[in-house]
Formats: sequence, structure tokens, C-alpha cells
Amino acid sequence: MNILFVVPYVPSLVRVRPFHLIKGLAARGHNIRVRTLWNNGTEHKELTELRHSGIEVQGEPLLGLRPFWNALRAVPTAEPLQAAYSWQPALAAEIQRKATEADIVHVEHLRGARYGLALGGAGIRRVPMVWDSVDCISELFEQASANGASVFSRLITRFELPRTKRYEGQLVDRFDRVIASSEQVAAALRRLTDNRPSISVVPNGVDLEYFAPDRTGTRRHFAIVMTGKMSYHANVAMALHFVRDVLPRIWAEQPQVQLWIVGKDPPRSVRALGRHKRIQVTGTVPDIRPYLQSATLAVAPAPYAVGIQNKVLEAMACETPVVASPRAVAGLNARHGRELLVAEHPEEFSAAVLSLLADPGIRRALGRAGRDYVERWHRWSDSVGRLEGIYRELIGAAS
Repeated sequence: MNILFVVPYVPSLVRVRPFHLIKGLAARGHNIRVRTLWNNGTEHKELTELRHSGIEVQGEPLLGLRPFWNALRAVPTAEPLQAAYSWQPALAAEIQRKATEADIVHVEHLRGARYGLALGGAGIRRVPMVWDSVDCISELFEQASANGASVFSRLITRFELPRTKRYEGQLVDRFDRVIASSEQVAAALRRLTDNRPSISVVPNGVDLEYFAPDRTGTRRHFAIVMTGKMSYHANVAMALHFVRDVLPRIWAEQPQVQLWIVGKDPPRSVRALGRHKRIQVTGTVPDIRPYLQSATLAVAPAPYAVGIQNKVLEAMACETPVVASPRAVAGLNARHGRELLVAEHPEEFSAAVLSLLADPGIRRALGRAGRDYVERWHRWSDSVGRLEGIYRELIGAAS
């Protein structure tokens, strides 16, 4: 198949979903043309990672104030700011040129959907189009409007919420197939579209060779790790909530506990947490695995989240026992008390963490069961196979 893959951010080890889907499709012999956007020098260099895999990649710059002006121009319209944020006319023109050579067009995320809509109205040869929503952004905004990390983020999400609900509901009818990362996300999208069934689930996977336990090392005592891209508002809210509401309860029982907050681009509010001598805020690290492999346990106390959280899968793949909030694991089939622990309120969450800190046997059992779970349910090869089947179905129907 000739696949035109449009993604509004550079696929990488941070944006793992498109990165592994693209590489997996290429490994199956398909001709992949990736068209994307880059925001800085680091992302521009990351384009070469896919090129080294023999994949044709072209990125257009999205620099300076362009995203801000894109969003500002959307304010007086009915379009969500998120949908306008990544618009780049040069990328749209390139997509229209290459679509005539494709068997299928794959567009990822709400920020990329506008490129698919523009392609549909361009009057070129009809090509089946897939929209990978990844998450239901209006569902995320609904949660964030009540649980955001700041007053500003709550106001923005409340402003965006009605626009995004309408827009996501309309998108389901504008593409030949919509894909979601979990059944939870698919159900949320169906609620916006009178429960139409044309939404398929392609779950996130985890690189089981890359994320694996370190059999030669030892785990630190009383070390808790929290991971994620720390510029993301949901991760900011998670870090602040844990330090403010949960960690003092843990310290009251185990004052020697240390917290590692690991992830790129933490804002000032998160960096300030590192002033405490028992909290380390790393910022960008060359390799996240040593933190996961050496921590006593991992936490994902997300106050709001949708879809599958890669941070949870990666910790489980490293046999690191996980304590997570219900929303952080709503997209998984993992069972509380078997593959991980699920807790919500601060007193419940701190009690779950303390129970693991006190019992190495339970930690080992949860770690092994977590690894078994991701091996069974979250292999990228299985997700790529599902996506390939959807492509074949749509191409067959169009021929």
C-alpha cells in the first residue's frame, strides 16, 4: 500500500503512537510518506530517525507566533483553537500534491484533522481517509475544566469545550473511518455522534524490547517515579496534585521517601517543586528507562486523563509496580490488585503507596504481572496489524 501519513507533530520516542505505527507499517513492506510539522531544532533533527528507517519524511516548520495567530483567528469562529493551532498552508499544499499518489490517507489528532478536511474539499481523486483521533479531546477538556492545574487552563478548556464537542462530532461523518486509542475514547466519541458505530479501536502499544526490567541492577529504596511530558497541562496538574495532596501523607509515615519527576519541558510551577530536598525534577533526560528500572514504584495520580497513558505502560513493561488514579488507567484492561493498584482520593492513594513501600513481595508480584499484561495486550505489532486491516478494508470498499 501507498500510505500518506499526516501527523501535526514529529513522530518520536515522545510521540510514540505515530512513531511506532509508521515504523511498523514500513516493516511490513508498505510505502509510507510522512508529512509533519516541526517546532524547533530538536524536532527537526528527530525527522532523521524515521528517514534512517527508509521512510520518506517531509516536515514543514511551525515556528514563532504562527500557532498563536492561528488560534487567535479561530476565536470569532466556531472552530476550536486546537483545530486551528497547527495549520500550515505549505503542509496543506504538499498533502494535496501527494494524495493523488496514495492508496489511503491517514490523519492523526484533532490538530491534524483540518488537513484531512481540506483534502476532502480539494476536488482531487477520491482517496479513502482515516482520522486517528487518538483521544477524545472534548472529554479531556470536560475533566480539565474542573481539575486544571491553573485558573487560566480551566478558563481555556471551558471556552474550548462546546466548540470541541461540536467539531469532534462532525468529524466522525467527514472521514471514512475514525480510530481511537481505547474503547473508552471510542465510547466518548460515539456519545457525540448519536452512538454511530464507525469508530475502530487501535490501542497504544509499548516497545517491549526497549522498555524492559534491568536484571543486572537494583532498585532504590523509597524512590517514587512520576514520568510524562511535563509541559502537558494534565501532567502539570498531576505533579502538583501529588506533591500538594498525597506526598505529605506519605512523608508522615515514611519521611525518607524521594520523588523523581521525570519528563521534558517542566514549567516553572513544576520546576519549583524541586526546591524540596526530597524531590528531583529532571527536565529532559537522554533515557527515561534508568529511572523506571531503579525506582521502588511508579505513580500516575492523574486528576484527569483520557485514552491510554503511555507512562503507565512503560512502567509496567519495566516491571515497576504502579499506583494510578482511575482516570489514568480507564483505557486499560489491567486489574486492580493484580497488575497494578488503583486509588483515587489522597488518603486512599497514599495508603496504596505506603502498602507497596512496606511489602517487597507484593511489589515483585505486581511488577511481574504488569509485565505479563503489557506483553499480552499492548504489543505494537498487534496494533499495526489492526491498522493494516482497517486500511485494506477501506481500500477494498473504494475499489
